[in-house]
Amino acid sequence: MKKTSLIIARSLLALGFTAFCMGAQAANDLPGQGVTVQPLKSSLAEEAFQTLLVMRALEKLGYRVEPMKDLEPATEHLAIANGDATFMANHWSLLHADFYKNSGGDAKLWRKGVYSDGAVQGYLIDRKTAEQYNITNIAQLKDPAIAKLFDADGDGKADLTGCNPGWGCELAIESHLTAYQLRDTVTHKQGSYAALMADTIARFKQDKPVLYYTWTPYWVSAVLRPGADVVWLQVPSSSSQGGNADTQLPNGKNYGFQANQEQIVANRAFVEKNPAAGRLFEVMKLPIGDINAQNLRMSQGASTQQDLERHADGWIQAHRPLFEGWIEEARAAAR
Repeated sequence: MKKTSLIIARSLLALGFTAFCMGAQAANDLPGQGVTVQPLKSSLAEEAFQTLLVMRALEKLGYRVEPMKDLEPATEHLAIANGDATFMANHWSLLHADFYKNSGGDAKLWRKGVYSDGAVQGYLIDRKTAEQYNITNIAQLKDPAIAKLFDADGDGKADLTGCNPGWGCELAIESHLTAYQLRDTVTHKQGSYAALMADTIARFKQDKPVLYYTWTPYWVSAVLRPGADVVWLQVPSSSSQGGNADTQLPNGKNYGFQANQEQIVANRAFVEKNPAAGRLFEVMKLPIGDINAQNLRMSQGASTQQDLERHADGWIQAHRPLFEGWIEEARAAAR
């Protein structure tokens, strides 16, 4: 009888140990269990894809991820710093440097690693006008006769399709207009960038001169192709919102903006409490070409929430080993 009781006790102990191990394993597999995350993006719909990929990875780690909310960049950084949101996946390391600093910097915010690299931005005009008038540099727009070529509203000044109020590029463009003495001949057109670019593309299709700012990754350069349909304008000297920063690119060209990187920025207190999420944010890397391709699909009509989720899930399925590698690195950081 005693022997039977001993066997039963040992069996129960073994079962308990097994259950404990399984529970520990589950905790390691789902380090985010019980934690809620609030993602942000700007009003730019094309930032949803990158954000969704991070959201999917966090869900895989057990986090409860709320639907992303839209705020403009300066407010995004402040909300994350204050703990009203958790992360954004579209922080431009140079263009948003002031937003990061003014929201508390490293004391309240966290950024490590590069999510997407090799972003270029600047000013472009249609190739036909560039070749006809030998326009290669934005400073040539100081000439009223050259500027008038790009006059879309009849006031005699060039109309530059620019950035939404509150975007980092708004500050840079305004700085350039002063630095390159273009205030008297160029008007910075602002509003909804997508709507303004739709008008710009329509003018291009009507064989009219166009002048606009854009960046990569974004779908515009897949429609108005640099080198084929349009050309980049260089600037007379390095002059950016950062002051004396050198904006010359490795290829020797100077478009007035430094080559940029896209990073994930998160609330520092959250990352310190959630090392798995921090490691995930650090190791995720997305090719800029993949963002361009997805953005182009959006511009062609596949832009509903269901479309965006399908694009993100399709990308994960096509890059399953890479995605699972991120998850394993994140889990290891929590052990």
